[in-house]
Amino acid sequence: MPAPALLVYTRTADYRHDSLPAAVTALRSFGDFAVDATEDPAAFEEPLDRAAVVFLSTSGEVLTPAGRERLAAYTAAGGGFVGVHAAACTEYDWPYYGELLGARFEGHPALQPGRVLTEDRHHPATRHLPAVWEFTDEWYDFRTNPRDSVRVLLSADESSYEGGGMGADHPLAWCRDQGAGRVFYTALGHSAEAYADPGFRAHLRGGITWAAAAC
Repeated sequence: MPAPALLVYTRTADYRHDSLPAAVTALRSFGDFAVDATEDPAAFEEPLDRAAVVFLSTSGEVLTPAGRERLAAYTAAGGGFVGVHAAACTEYDWPYYGELLGARFEGHPALQPGRVLTEDRHHPATRHLPAVWEFTDEWYDFRTNPRDSVRVLLSADESSYEGGGMGADHPLAWCRDQGAGRVFYTALGHSAEAYADPGFRAHLRGGITWAAAAC
């Protein structure tokens, strides 16, 4: 049986993360998926015959009007969607995208160590994680708290780092349904080092596997 196919999109029209090459390499190294990585928006103007689409630290406006229509139809019909880190800094001019992802980026403090709280260990993205996970990242704040419309998997302990802006309830990773499709988002994954971290790699792999309905 062939491996599930992923369309991994890394186009950036705003900030570009230096970790992108390491991130793509990590996804390919999982061995569970056939990875087609691209920065060409024309890829979304063709049939999205993949198990999941991954927006991997994309930024800014990265889709054409035709690509937006195709992505919305794909998820409604059962396609999987995964957003990683700066995917929350993407397509601000398209209201549907904010609904799809669950929240939009507001800001972040400096890269620093902190504590991740595992809220839900009954998901492939989190079942391997301890209740409290020490990690280093940018600790994204969001314009709105997505909790009422998503299944929160991880949250941030703002008492463990400086500069948090959401308070005691600070979701970091979640999943949700969009039509017949599955959506997974994680705010983690800023640095290249994250993609070598076994805990984060398992988190990302589990989220993609779930979104692709391959588990």
